Amino acid sequence: MKKFWILIPLLIFTLSGCGNSNITNNNLSENNYINTNSNPSTNTENDVNIEKTSTQQNISNNTSSEENIKIETKPQEEKISEFSTKIYDKTDERQKNLEITCSTINEQIVKKGEEFSFTNVIGKATPDKGFEKAKIFDKQGNVEEGYGGGICQVSTTLYNAVKDISGITITERHDHSNTVPYAKKGNDAAVAHGSYDFKFINNTDFDIIIHAESNKSNVIITINKLIYK
Repeated sequence: MKKFWILIPLLIFTLSGCGNSNITNNNLSENNYINTNSNPSTNTENDVNIEKTSTQQNISNNTSSEENIKIETKPQEEKISEFSTKIYDKTDERQKNLEITCSTINEQIVKKGEEFSFTNVIGKATPDKGFEKAKIFDKQGNVEEGYGGGICQVSTTLYNAVKDISGITITERHDHSNTVPYAKKGNDAAVAHGSYDFKFINNTDFDIIIHAESNKSNVIITINKLIYK
């Protein structure tokens, strides 16, 4: 009888221990199985997402590169005409007016079929634009001081640069009211905002670009043909 009571607790203890041990092992085994199977799936999804992101970035980079190429690509230029006039009046005020005027029309593009207006591009010569008073002619040919004195030398230089280009049609040009030292009579182009203008139409089959500069001795204007590729 004593042996029987001793065996019962021992049996209960053994059964209880085995039960927890098996459950724990099964849980661990199942967890291990789930984790082992879930990791590859997650990795596969991550790999797909990484590949998609990488592909999108490549497409974006390629698009940006193509856009940059289009933006950065400039047409080639071919010189078709050049003309210069000598500066006789070298006062600081006149030199400054020449520099401002040349800078304003420099790199102006006149597309085929378009009309170029000198006074529209330059605008009115006012002190707020940096123009200073220098010698000009009034309508009677008298010398007086006026803002923008010297502008007409740039318009005259431009006229001589474009007048012999085949396909350029001069639509407006005026003689000065007195002779100017930098051009022969009939080869000048007087301008005055609101009254006299110098205009031409680009009737060639290509666009042109104007390059203008002045130094202490000359006003130089170059006309280039634009070649798009």
